[in-house]
Amino acid sequence: MGIVIVEVCDYNILSAAELEEVFQRNDVAVMSYDCMNFCGMCAMGPYAMVNGRRIFGKTAEECIRKIKAAVEEELEKLNDFYS
Repeated sequence: MGIVIVEVCDYNILSAAELEEVFQRNDVAVMSYDCMNFCGMCAMGPYAMVNGRRIFGKTAEECIRKIKAAVEEELEKLNDFYS
């Protein structure tokens, strides 16, 4: 089994605390950074990085749904790899 890393900028609409609540799992790590060097993206709307892939949403709720789907997809890939 592997681990999925969800990264979020402190200045984004999404907060690390909000994502940590959603992902209370041992195989998902939520990392919060002061700046992720994607200037302006955090001001445009909610987004996060899931294993290096950018996930966007028009609302925080939509973004969280997409992040959940991306996390499940990554975990499935990892499970297939380790099987």
